[in-house]
Amino acid sequence: MNVPGCFVTGTDTEVGKTRVSAALLHLLGADGSRTAALKPVAAGLELIDGRWVNDDVQRLRAAASVKLRDAEVGPCQLRTACAPHVAAAIDDTPISRSALLQAAKALEDRCDWLVVEGVGGFRVPLGPDWDTADLAVDIGLPVILVVGLRLGCINHALLTAETIEARGLRLAGWVGTRIDATMLQPEDTIHTLRQWLQDRHAAPCLGVVPWLDDTAPAAVAAHLDAAALRKAISKNSPKGPR
Repeated sequence: MNVPGCFVTGTDTEVGKTRVSAALLHLLGADGSRTAALKPVAAGLELIDGRWVNDDVQRLRAAASVKLRDAEVGPCQLRTACAPHVAAAIDDTPISRSALLQAAKALEDRCDWLVVEGVGGFRVPLGPDWDTADLAVDIGLPVILVVGLRLGCINHALLTAETIEARGLRLAGWVGTRIDATMLQPEDTIHTLRQWLQDRHAAPCLGVVPWLDDTAPAAVAAHLDAAALRKAISKNSPKGPR
């Protein structure tokens, strides 16, 4: 891609990728920069006022400063709320790899920053022989990992970090999100993640989002480091270890 930005992935589904992506758009656009969002594949549509919509697509579209149509933010929206390749089969709508890359490239000249949100974790099948990791490689932006803070997340984060780098992508940083309010010793887990992801992958922590009642982009963004974010995903940011 010829525009700076990031590909947001997660340690699993339902870890707060959309909330974090919307907050990133808010931060990057705070100085008047043009920000655009892309959710290449979204599964799960709801009929509202006679129109089928996806909540993630709507939230990202609202958070970006560049005004785009639903189809530009979410070029592949599947009606059934399940694994994308299964939803594609149910809907009889194959997911086109080339079409998703074209959708990303179509936004290059329209924004100063592009935030692309993946679906589920880093390796989610999109077809019989390709997955979201292949899509991330196609788009070629540095990756931000959203770590859902719960028991087992250290293992999930480290495995995902290794896979990202094995694909030749740069893990630019990570964001922790409190998704389990009853989690024991969360600060110890966060400390371990900070140390291991920084030491082994040169991936700084860009913020830790607590359990919030208000999940609007500005409220989430208040827990992120805007300066560290810009440095992490700028074009001249150095690559981490391979």
